[in-house]
Amino acid sequence: MSPAAPATATPANPRYPNASSYRVTPAHVLRSEWHKLWSLRSTWITLLSASALILGIGLLMGATYESGGGDADMDTVVLVLIGVQFAQIAFAVLGILVTAGEYTTGMIRASMTAVPRRLPVLWAKAAVFGAVVFAVSLATAFATFLPAALLLSDTDQAASLGDPGVLRALLGCATALTLLGLIALGLGSALRSVPGAVGTFLGGVMVLPEVLGMLPYDIVQDVKKYVPTKATEALTSAQPVVAGASPGGALLALALTAAATLVLASALLKRRDV
Repeated sequence: MSPAAPATATPANPRYPNASSYRVTPAHVLRSEWHKLWSLRSTWITLLSASALILGIGLLMGATYESGGGDADMDTVVLVLIGVQFAQIAFAVLGILVTAGEYTTGMIRASMTAVPRRLPVLWAKAAVFGAVVFAVSLATAFATFLPAALLLSDTDQAASLGDPGVLRALLGCATALTLLGLIALGLGSALRSVPGAVGTFLGGVMVLPEVLGMLPYDIVQDVKKYVPTKATEALTSAQPVVAGASPGGALLALALTAAATLVLASALLKRRDV
């Protein structure tokens, strides 16, 4: 009996031998969102604007600071990274454009046609956006603090990376900006409108808590510690904030707020048509 011919592997679909490379997988969805993010001119503009604000204002504060002024008791990291107050708006706008921007252009229909389960698209957007914002903001925080610390070395605001709380504050700054951006990304997905999401973020996340904080009730003051803007201040400060949340409590509050926003966006994404 003649030996059997060796078996040869045949593709599942002879007409499309490379069909497996087009299969919808988490890695492919992430790669798609990565390319979409960096192909937008708005991504480069907002990231560069946010970094320039933090770096420029930080160096200006370091170069013009004089000992004995009214800012002597201010936390050094907060003083150097005061530009974060403006940069967080730029990161929020980018997060909104990542989701709501696709509804404006109609690109969302192509995305959901390619990934009918829908939710992987939102998770991939959040993962890619979060990784980019964290990397950029962390690099910017260090790039701002190190030269600003040299400029402040002969003043009463002298500080270094080795001082207690400084390294944690720089990491906390990047984490807070990332979580704020994810809150905005979730709002953009839920509202599907760039102007509406920007207005909701500015009014509901940044302005309304400050207005409510003026109410003379103890419970309001306790809650105010954990609103996103105050939590960001606590995470960016090297020293404990007076009457503020602890870094751990601030991180938990921001993370829960971002998670709740994304869960809401996920529920609406599954229930509504695109």
